Amino acid sequence: MAWQVQEAKQRFSEVLRAAEHGAPQVVTRRGEEVAAVIDIETYRRLQRSRPNLVDYLFSKPGLLEDDESDELFARSPESNVDRVVFD
Repeated sequence: MAWQVQEAKQRFSEVLRAAEHGAPQVVTRRGEEVAAVIDIETYRRLQRSRPNLVDYLFSKPGLLEDDESDELFARSPESNVDRVVFD
């Protein structure tokens, strides 16, 4: 089902109820689709299946050799966050 923004705001409980029952709800603005409301389980499943960039790069055979990856990726000790190093 598609809802215009104004209608979705006015009937938000109905939008949520429909999404909870497995029917994604599309929100439009000036006839253009701008958002979708989905149930939380679908959202969590989508989040789990999405790899981060580092995992994606390391999952590709031959993309980065082991000796290259140590130089390319470094861990920032102060932030404990992986970062890419460009020389």
